Amino acid sequence: MASTNLEMNIKTLKEYINRMMDKCEEAIELSVKSMINKDVDLAKKVINNDDDIDILREYIRDRSIELMALKQPMAKDLREIYALSDISTELERIGDYAANIASEVVTIAGEDYIKELVDIPKMTEHCLDMFRNLKTAFINQDVDLAYKVALIDNEIDVLYYRVREDCLRVMHENPEQNINQGVKLLFVGRYLERIGDHITNVCEKIIYARNGKMIEIG
Repeated sequence: MASTNLEMNIKTLKEYINRMMDKCEEAIELSVKSMINKDVDLAKKVINNDDDIDILREYIRDRSIELMALKQPMAKDLREIYALSDISTELERIGDYAANIASEVVTIAGEDYIKELVDIPKMTEHCLDMFRNLKTAFINQDVDLAYKVALIDNEIDVLYYRVREDCLRVMHENPEQNINQGVKLLFVGRYLERIGDHITNVCEKIIYARNGKMIEIG
């Protein structure tokens, strides 16, 4: 009975992780959509909804501590609970970065963009592609897929370097008019780059939970 109860508790944690993933994926998509469309109301919605992600993170953290302290799980279950808690932390940071993007949108949505938004939407699509496959890897405990998902982060890094170079060039051409928005666009690129890093970290935790090997990808 104790073992069955523990399994049910772990299953519940996984369901909450799935909810966090759905909310994070939506936050990423809507934050950049608000940027492309200069939609301040949508950006504010992303910022407000970040509280829901934080609440889920707190629940998973607290339940994980309780399970480890009270249920005294054996090695495999302990490893899985530890990984789930860590995954919730990574997802919470992803939600924060999406909210950060939305915050930048609120400050610059009334301006004409100093450069065409080309690579930022591409970065976003890579992040969303990672997320869709991440959820499949998590649900199926698919180590091979998790590893493949993590490798997509390299493409996000390449695009971020392009965003940085383009922003610096435009800022240098007209510092007086472009530097304020240029810095904010740089931040948006950096936030998306960090989202890719955190998705990679989740992939590493999926692999760890499955086979007990802590690896660093990329």
